[in-house]
Amino acid sequence: MNFIEYISQAWHWSVSGAGIVFVMFLLLWFGGNFGASSNLRILCAIGGAGKRHSFFDFDWKGQVWNLVFIFSAIIGGYLATKFLASPEPVQISEATQTYLSSVGISTPQTIEEGFGFVPTEIFALEKISSPRNLFMLIVGGFFVGFGARYAGGCTSGHAISGLSNLQIPSLIAVIGFFIGGLIMTWGILPFLLTI
Repeated sequence: MNFIEYISQAWHWSVSGAGIVFVMFLLLWFGGNFGASSNLRILCAIGGAGKRHSFFDFDWKGQVWNLVFIFSAIIGGYLATKFLASPEPVQISEATQTYLSSVGISTPQTIEEGFGFVPTEIFALEKISSPRNLFMLIVGGFFVGFGARYAGGCTSGHAISGLSNLQIPSLIAVIGFFIGGLIMTWGILPFLLTI
């Protein structure tokens, strides 16, 4: 078995967990905070938005490591899907497949049908321009952006960084994320997919 075949195999969840713990330890040690949504603020500050609004007027050079992290995640995701992707689609339980089918979302059974990470019924290029899908993507994107700003961070920032720092506001935000996710999954999304 060559190196690429070896690292392309499914890894135990503890490997990712240990990696997250290691990164969080380094961030805590050096006084950093983890979060993906803060990169938008940094990019706006780099673009000169601080001249128009005080929220973007800060020393962004001290946050360059966060940009390196997010761009590395994008490059790593590309390399993983291009060169290290499993030939099998994502394994989803039969109960989940049945539920998804009941709301009009199919599960890929072969690699040619898709990787199974995002539903083609919503994200396929030929279907993305439908009024329903455009509405879901635009309104959903707005709520994600507004929610991240209103909560003072995104799910990764609060759930990984905030909870590891034992911050009560992060615990409240994570509880809110889960409640919102449950309401969306079991209430709003099935309605939107059947109209």
